[in-house]
Amino acid sequence: MLVSLASLLLSCTKAPTPYSWSLPHNVPIPLVPEDNPMTEEGVALGEALFFDRALSVNQTLSCADCHQPALSFAESQKVSVGANGEALKRNALALVNVAYNASFTWAHNNLESIEKQILIPLFNEHPIEMGVTGNESEILRRFSTIEYKALFKAAYGDERASMNTIVKALASYVRSLVSFNSPFDDYAYAGNDQALTKQQIKGLNLFFSERTECFHCHGGINFTQSSKHSFQAFSVQPFHNTGLYNEDGKGSYPLSDVGLYAITHNKRDMGKFRAPTLRNIELTAPYMHDGSIATLEEVIDFYARGGNYAEMPNPYRSPFIKGFTITEEEKAALVAFLQSLTDQTFTKMHKRPEKK
Repeated sequence: MLVSLASLLLSCTKAPTPYSWSLPHNVPIPLVPEDNPMTEEGVALGEALFFDRALSVNQTLSCADCHQPALSFAESQKVSVGANGEALKRNALALVNVAYNASFTWAHNNLESIEKQILIPLFNEHPIEMGVTGNESEILRRFSTIEYKALFKAAYGDERASMNTIVKALASYVRSLVSFNSPFDDYAYAGNDQALTKQQIKGLNLFFSERTECFHCHGGINFTQSSKHSFQAFSVQPFHNTGLYNEDGKGSYPLSDVGLYAITHNKRDMGKFRAPTLRNIELTAPYMHDGSIATLEEVIDFYARGGNYAEMPNPYRSPFIKGFTITEEEKAALVAFLQSLTDQTFTKMHKRPEKK
């Protein structure tokens, strides 16, 4: 386990410890639900659960199998695979800084908390992801070991595991995955003019230019419009149609995944997906909701041509996706800037625990 049994038993006798955020001075503390305050014990329990395959129906899949720490809690395959071996329809999003998300999953406008989002992979039946539905009692029995009883007691005052406390603990751990220690942060916020190379600074200027329009969808401290925190009173529209598909020439996306339209049934939402954070983007290939673009260079080429189907652009395509000219030297500079958003300490800090 992550901590000694003796220390766990000792912690059971005291109230949970308020969580200590490690954030730069310029970064606000994330908003946290009142019914699930951040505690050191809750995060510790959530970490143990996150890496435990006992949470899936057949004990073959953990949260960490699709959200791998070395890849900024993303994955290297195009789409995820559920506990029963069934391919899902989307690429697993990186979990970096999800504490600041205003929306969750690739395309859902009614999930306002990590706690609600976690219910989807746990209980989803079409397709099955973790396969918890109908198997709750058996899965809960797996967490009745001495070690887990101590963890649940320390975090929530009751040694018995419940789906409610499991979800809360997982949310607390995921909420703790913050990353603001990249070369870009050193340059922009710590005042280190040497943190970025000349090439990266050139890429930064391109990124924030009206020519490429990158910053319109990937702005703010988390490089995404889908952000919410104590310094921000409102959320910006986080969903965009990038023109990735145009199946019938009238704007349709593959029936397997029509984006936000599947939730709202509003035709204007056809093909709209959330703009993910670009932090640690170097580590999270492949890209797009379906993992259909392999490299950052190819992503830039995609936006430079204004999406796919240039001869017949998707009518629902975002006005920011209009195409631009870019030289190979400029593209290399833009990639170099995106690489400056990689926080090496984040991946070193968060690793899959060794089995004992």
